[in-house]
Amino acid sequence: MLQTMTVAARDRARLAEASAVIARFGLDSLLMRLGLPVQGVDGHVGEDADLPTRTRRALEALGPTYVKLGQILATRRDMLADEWITAFEHLQSSAPRLPFEALRPAVEEALGEPPETAFARFDPEPLAAASIAQVHRAALKDGTEVVVKIRRPGIRRAMEADLRLLRHLAALAEARSDMVRRMTPTAMIEQLGREILDELDFTNEGRNADMLRADLAPIGRVVVPRIHWEYSSNGLLVMDYVEGIPPREPAALRAGGIDPDAIAELGAQLVLEMVLVNGRFHADPHPGNLLCLPPAEPGGRDRLALLDLGSVGFVSPRRQHEFLTFILSLRSNDPGGVADMLASWSQAGEVPRERLLVASERLVARHGSGALVLNAMVGDFFPLLRKEGLVLPPDLVLIFKAMVTMDGVLSRIAPDFDLSEALGTLRARLVTSRLTRLAAPDRMEAVLLELSRISADAPRLIRAAAARLEKPEGSRIDPGQARAIRYAGVLIAGAIIVHALAGLAPALT
Repeated sequence: MLQTMTVAARDRARLAEASAVIARFGLDSLLMRLGLPVQGVDGHVGEDADLPTRTRRALEALGPTYVKLGQILATRRDMLADEWITAFEHLQSSAPRLPFEALRPAVEEALGEPPETAFARFDPEPLAAASIAQVHRAALKDGTEVVVKIRRPGIRRAMEADLRLLRHLAALAEARSDMVRRMTPTAMIEQLGREILDELDFTNEGRNADMLRADLAPIGRVVVPRIHWEYSSNGLLVMDYVEGIPPREPAALRAGGIDPDAIAELGAQLVLEMVLVNGRFHADPHPGNLLCLPPAEPGGRDRLALLDLGSVGFVSPRRQHEFLTFILSLRSNDPGGVADMLASWSQAGEVPRERLLVASERLVARHGSGALVLNAMVGDFFPLLRKEGLVLPPDLVLIFKAMVTMDGVLSRIAPDFDLSEALGTLRARLVTSRLTRLAAPDRMEAVLLELSRISADAPRLIRAAAARLEKPEGSRIDPGQARAIRYAGVLIAGAIIVHALAGLAPALT
């Protein structure tokens, strides 16, 4: 069907299967739009549905690799129209439950013995099933209730074949279509490959759990299931069983003795702490991956549990600063600051400053005051990006997606929830965190060494700056003189900093 594809013999069966699904859902127009040659594609099912819905159904039929691709696309509001985002947000990665005997060989190999002897109790009936893994209840010999997550047999081989085909399709589409090239499909498939390989190795999820538990310990009200490493391996993960109420309906929480407003406050603190302080966050905090728990002890406060930690995002200090600057510029009615961040984020070439400023003024006018509802802000923000031809870096998109998802959850259980209030409360914590990093001994040594290196140029640079200031008014500054003036200012500021830090030196040694 795809005339120009040259595929290794081992993947031809999968290509034929994918081609049949594409034909069944009548996706010839989509393939042609992506610049891919097709022949003889006739729709047979779902002809009453629109193209985005048929595409979502086809992705579900093609299995977990394609579902994961659709879930990545669902985050790209900067590239796709709302009807595509809505369709992909409804992707379901479901799979039939396997009889335990089909999983037994892999489980016994991982444990070194049958689960009936490794555990005090093991339930062969699955608790839940998804496309990559199946989950069973068990109890350790000390009585601890646990869940056992078992990777489906053969899933790695199937997903690796899908990735090879998708890489080929992405390169083909990128070469044939300017529209597709702007979406950087090759880079997107590489991102997909990294995420899939991470999720297939359950030790990554275990390490993610351990790191987030340590990160969030200061909050005291966040539960991350403990990993039992003595039982866990690449394809088997054993962790504490956590029982709670998903944050879907405020009435259900109240019936369970949990205050929805307290959970909303905690959820806001949690997501801001993860993204803006720790730089490590749960990348998909939807209601199925969160549980609300009552206080651990009388007089305590309600708690939140984080589940399914296979997908964790990382935020560099630079990106934290940029994201916070964007939000604070928006909230302080500073369209210039918003425009500056949009210009620095764009990966699709320069956009005239005036256009960015006009677009930023519209965004500030709508969301610069009142409650900050991220879903509403993003609903305006991403169409603005598409209109101006701006494409965000993937890591930044993941941050927006995580925060918007959590904001949607919290707004559902506490309709009056205002993220800007939570951000204001956390501002002092953010400043303290940033200053703590800057004051680290290795950072301070690096700053002092750099100041020492350039101090030899100080007399010449200051003389150049003074000479320029003495020139007649109206004369132009050449680039070299401009740099001299800037460096002189830096050196003067550096001298002040060094003087101030001199008193800190004993504390750093």
